[in-house]
Amino acid sequence: MQLTSHHVLLLLLIGYVVYSIDKKQKNFPVPVVLVLCGLLLSPIPYFDELTVSQKMIFNVFLPALLFVSAYSFPLDALKKNRGIILTLGTAGLMLTVLLFGAAIYTAANLFVSVSLIGALLVASILAPTDPVSVVSILKQSSGDEKIADIVEGESMLNDGTSIVLFTIFLGMFTSGTDFSFARFIGEFLLVSLGGVLLGAVFGWLMSKAIHYSHHRTYQVMLSIIIAYGSFYLGETVGVSGVLATVTAGLMLSFEFGRNIKEDHFRDSLDGFWDVTESSVLALLFLLIGIQAADYLLFSGWTAAIIIFLLSLLVRWIVLSGFTFVVPAWKHVFSWSDTVLISWSGIKGAMSVALLMGFEAASNSDDLLVSLSFAAIILSLIIQSAGIYPLTKKLKG
Repeated sequence: MQLTSHHVLLLLLIGYVVYSIDKKQKNFPVPVVLVLCGLLLSPIPYFDELTVSQKMIFNVFLPALLFVSAYSFPLDALKKNRGIILTLGTAGLMLTVLLFGAAIYTAANLFVSVSLIGALLVASILAPTDPVSVVSILKQSSGDEKIADIVEGESMLNDGTSIVLFTIFLGMFTSGTDFSFARFIGEFLLVSLGGVLLGAVFGWLMSKAIHYSHHRTYQVMLSIIIAYGSFYLGETVGVSGVLATVTAGLMLSFEFGRNIKEDHFRDSLDGFWDVTESSVLALLFLLIGIQAADYLLFSGWTAAIIIFLLSLLVRWIVLSGFTFVVPAWKHVFSWSDTVLISWSGIKGAMSVALLMGFEAASNSDDLLVSLSFAAIILSLIIQSAGIYPLTKKLKG
């Protein structure tokens, strides 16, 4: 069933209630409650046939969320942690996918039958992080913004990296073609660097165009063009729309610090996108819960739990390995920092979007879809709910 205006209004009302409760309870993980509400709504006839597609997530939800994350990300934090963020979002994610895929193949086959390419595909789906439910909690509970900035900055980059990996492994899975390292590197560089270049040019041009209108309404309208235009343009020309949107948002943020002196523009922009982000998140996480319900009724829960635990372990191993190998990182991360960053790698919107893309391309493999959905739900619920007590224990 297609999402109608009546569905949207009801889901927004539920989101409003959840957000209102959040205002009265400190460190309340809103996305967890929204997903649980979605699971509870799924048996109701009015909602049970609602579906969320990859196109819906990519074309409607992601550009807005990516743009807000990028333009509001503090540039000082990006400059200070650029080496760590760039490494974790690119090489770190690729290493994570390879190790995670091998671990899934080894462990899951004790309970269910999973091919190596299938395991790597699941790893690429579950590798991108979505820290929206934990960033504010990390800042409030620890008083240290360093970890939150690294987690948030990493998530902006690893979305684009994960799409490239997913596309390659999906092609291998559906066509049976062999893996080519040269093809992989070439496609990765083209898609990722092309997306960054396009986003930088488009974001710079649009940020300059802002000066031609001093009316705050029209300037906010232009920000919508920056968010969605960069994404659609990137996808149209065959580069990463995700990285194009992120880069365009960062370019606009850069212009704030240099040439855009109108304070009212930043206030208007923040006001509009704060409402937009909250509304999009409410709809998205409620729909994730509704969509996931049908896939969670399967017999492979033991394998799904193992996959979830492996995702935490592999992320910690990769982060600890980089900390050990790179001397400068030893002075940045303590043992408790690596644990918190590992735990904060929550699966979310990007993982669901990739999973829906896999479902559309291969309707016959419901097991991998169910395993992935179960791991995403476990991550959202357990990691989001556990971040506050874990932070207080390690940083208290």
